[in-house]
Amino acid sequence: MKIGFLPALSALALALPALAAPPKKAVLLDFSSSALIDAETAKSVLSEGIPAKVWKVYPASKWGFVSQVEGGITSAGVCVITARVMMVPLTQTLKAVLFRPEKIATAFDAASGASADQCKALAKAKLGEATQSVVSSLVKG
Repeated sequence: MKIGFLPALSALALALPALAAPPKKAVLLDFSSSALIDAETAKSVLSEGIPAKVWKVYPASKWGFVSQVEGGITSAGVCVITARVMMVPLTQTLKAVLFRPEKIATAFDAASGASADQCKALAKAKLGEATQSVVSSLVKG
């Protein structure tokens, strides 16, 4: 019984990343501070956080997602982070975003005495939290 279960579980684990990938024409934009998170990492957090069922209800031909992470370490040594995720409509002709967000979520936090690497990790975590908040408001489960 365990022998048949393990290959099936492995096959499911390999199939999950393919199911979570955004559509090829998905518009994922990032306007974050590069000192906190680079654009590729931010887009990766977005794409991993948006399940396929969101794209079924809100097709990539009509909707895009924008992320923005700002903040840094203050002179008092406190890491302050604000992460925002917005679902925005696309124009029908240019496939550009319209700044009329349908859904917005913002997550913020502060960590006293955090190093630059800890501040970057906090930025990534808060972006994931904001993404999850937008997704949960769009689809249930």
